[in-house]
Amino acid sequence: MTRAAGSRRLTLDDIADLRAYERERHEFRERVIALKKRRRVPVGPLVTLTFENRDTMRFQVQEMARAEKILLDDAIQHELDTYNALIPEPGTLSATLFVELTSKEQLVEWLPRLVGIERSVEFVVGSGAGSAVVKAVPEESHDEQLTRPDVTASVHYVRFELSDELIERFAAETVVLAVNHEHYAEGATLGEDTKAELLADLRRDVREG
Repeated sequence: MTRAAGSRRLTLDDIADLRAYERERHEFRERVIALKKRRRVPVGPLVTLTFENRDTMRFQVQEMARAEKILLDDAIQHELDTYNALIPEPGTLSATLFVELTSKEQLVEWLPRLVGIERSVEFVVGSGAGSAVVKAVPEESHDEQLTRPDVTASVHYVRFELSDELIERFAAETVVLAVNHEHYAEGATLGEDTKAELLADLRRDVREG
């Protein structure tokens, strides 16, 4: 995917060292938990999408560095290279898709049935004959590791690309996040708080951070 100028990507300067992070961690963690509540969309009983942004990805990297005691810049940069791909540039949305299965029996039943789930997610913008469908595209670097022909993974990373016209329709009309899979067909209408969060990702004049 081509990244726009003025990228939102994280750099080493954005990642606090372990002592500094401990001082800010409680407040930052509470803020990200509240942020994720607005950016989390359950779609039926088994699938949830959490829409990522710069703050959620910074939290991911900081928590990983903290848990694994990562101190070297090269090692932090490796994590940034991995997770920066999940920060949406203007005109795009990026999400982590979770297949939420809580028992071995569910895993055995559903993971083979849901092969291709990451390619079955879509936004439906508007209603009736004039509605527009925006299909999810798997993030290439992660898709290579997660896709199997006979069984799916319980986590996938996807993005959506919207034109300027569709962004304005997204703001003004009803938006449904749907999974349109042969074994799983569910949809969820976005609430206003979630739409506002996602529009901040999509629009090009948004404040960062």
